[in-house]
Amino acid sequence: MAKYLVIVESPAKVKTIKKFLGSNYDVQASNGHVRDFPKSQFGIDVENDFEPKYITIRGKGELLANLRKAAKKADKIYLATDPDREGEAISWHLMQALKEPPEKMHRITFNEITKTAVKDSIKQARGLNMDLVNAQQARRMLDRMVGYSISPLLWAKVKRGLSAGRVQSVALRIICDREEEINSFIPEEYWSLEGEFKAEGEKKPIQAKFFGTDKKLPIHNKEEMDRILKALENAEYEVTEVKKGERIKNAPTPFTTSTLQQEAAKTLNFSTQKTMRLAQQLYEGIDIKGNGTVGVITYLRTDSTRISEEADQAARTYIGQNYGENYISTSEKAAKKGQKIQDAHEAIRPTDISRTPAMLKESLSRDQFRLYQLIWKRFAASRMAPARYETTSVKIGAGEYAFTVAASKVAFDGFMSVYTQEDDVKKDNVLSQSLEKGMHLDLVELKPAQHFTQPPAHYTEASLVKALEEQGIGRPSTYAPTITTIISRRYVAKEQKNLYVTELGEVVNNIMKQAFPSIVDVNFTAMMEGLLDCVEAGTVQWKTVVRNFYPDLKKDVDEAEKELEKVDIQDEVTDVVCDVCGRNMVIKYGPHGRFLACPGFPECRNTKPYYEKIGVSCPKCGGELVLKKTQKGRKYYGCENHPDCDFMSWQKPSEKKCPVCGSYMVEKGNKLVCSETTCGYVEQKPKQE
Repeated sequence: MAKYLVIVESPAKVKTIKKFLGSNYDVQASNGHVRDFPKSQFGIDVENDFEPKYITIRGKGELLANLRKAAKKADKIYLATDPDREGEAISWHLMQALKEPPEKMHRITFNEITKTAVKDSIKQARGLNMDLVNAQQARRMLDRMVGYSISPLLWAKVKRGLSAGRVQSVALRIICDREEEINSFIPEEYWSLEGEFKAEGEKKPIQAKFFGTDKKLPIHNKEEMDRILKALENAEYEVTEVKKGERIKNAPTPFTTSTLQQEAAKTLNFSTQKTMRLAQQLYEGIDIKGNGTVGVITYLRTDSTRISEEADQAARTYIGQNYGENYISTSEKAAKKGQKIQDAHEAIRPTDISRTPAMLKESLSRDQFRLYQLIWKRFAASRMAPARYETTSVKIGAGEYAFTVAASKVAFDGFMSVYTQEDDVKKDNVLSQSLEKGMHLDLVELKPAQHFTQPPAHYTEASLVKALEEQGIGRPSTYAPTITTIISRRYVAKEQKNLYVTELGEVVNNIMKQAFPSIVDVNFTAMMEGLLDCVEAGTVQWKTVVRNFYPDLKKDVDEAEKELEKVDIQDEVTDVVCDVCGRNMVIKYGPHGRFLACPGFPECRNTKPYYEKIGVSCPKCGGELVLKKTQKGRKYYGCENHPDCDFMSWQKPSEKKCPVCGSYMVEKGNKLVCSETTCGYVEQKPKQE
């Protein structure tokens, strides 16, 4: 009887796949990569046309020896690593490492770990796709070149083990740019006006918003508001227009990696890393009572919204039986065809739509269940009919001005019977009255309100993933590790959901922008991703990409090295005296930023936190204000007399007091702004002498 060896990446898949195949199949795991560049060397032979040097990963020797033994006994070897570039590259490395005749080796892929998919993949075994392998090799080499060329420079410049990365440095820059926007944002005043009206015979008043004249009229300040209120003093209020209509809200597309990460962050408060970990578990196989181990979702790394015909048909049948024929979508959900979409995979969906979240609840952990439910609902909704709203729009005349009321109610819930997002839940104005043109209304009250424009929001993991995807930076498999890296390196701090740049992050970003502008250029990074896609498509040679990239990088590194020789970061001596040995303490840089250390190290190991005085008195107690950092590394300004004084400000305070209300002012870009948000006073910052 013939013997077959199937090699998968993860040990978690072994049990699931073994169950689907006969006793003559031996299923083993490679535990991810088996070969990689050496850690202690560059690993790329620049003189020999950029030949990569691969070695067996430390600790994988025994595993590889066992795989070689199993391979010798097998008549055929099926390489069943993940169905993407990295999976293809792992299969290629396994081929090289197993040293078996190429005709014995076969590549198989499946988008879901189900009996049908696994058995079909063996029938459709193919050769290795070297374009995919080379796209992954090129990506690894570009990342290696950036990391191993620039990280030592950062080390020299900032003194301690920092790192740079091709994608992580761009992600850091995007966050830094947003932080600069927020810090230099000047709020602008604007006003809104609401009117409350009563129609004859109706108990409930009507809430309407001020519109303007023939076109919408913005109200910028109190003077403009007072003029409008004066004009409305003796106005007659009458319904001048009633329009009825219908609004359609289309069903969402099924999840891609990026949209799943964003939605799980928004609705379940999961980090990108947690979402990917749980999705991996759902893909690899869950022990379902009565069914054994089975993969319940399709492959989790994809940027396509395509769905297989069988899955589409099964979903439509399920919806017809459980919700009614009128709930089935009549249109095909086409994927948005952009240059960034790789259509090799399907979207993320349940492997069997009839396996409802309720049926799996007992077999899943709480978080697995919540993520599976999100994926199941989104997929079911994507095959359903749009929701329909009946809309009513009313215009109320008031002399030369007009107020408007917009109301809507759901006429047919469609996909929303299964799946709603935050945007769908907004409460709409409901008009109980049947308002008609010419109807007279009595004014109950006018409610003017002052507002100030808000700065752009800090990035969250979800909005950063969206920004990276929109700008073509990275790929589905890179979003989570990129964000995890910049947080673990303490370049970025995560507080409540928001991402803030730390002092360390600012230092690294400034060096990268100064010495390596192209590496942190968003367009350049997106162009490199496009070139890697061309390698995958077979239209560009992978070595061409590497040959063109390295010389420019080398030139930048050489120039930066010369500059670095001129920069001598001396330890700055402070007036703080070491309370152990009496020497003046110096400022040192550590992985978490600056701190005070005794220059007598190693005899004296005394250290203290370092607080930089900003030359401004505390508005509360008159003490000195100092620059501090939260536990996670985000900067703020606090009083040196803490904890007796609890003053703190995220923006840098100024000595100048607001001439309007007397509050302290803060610096925003080249302006000074009153810290009292309801005041809104702004003036130009005086130029430094």
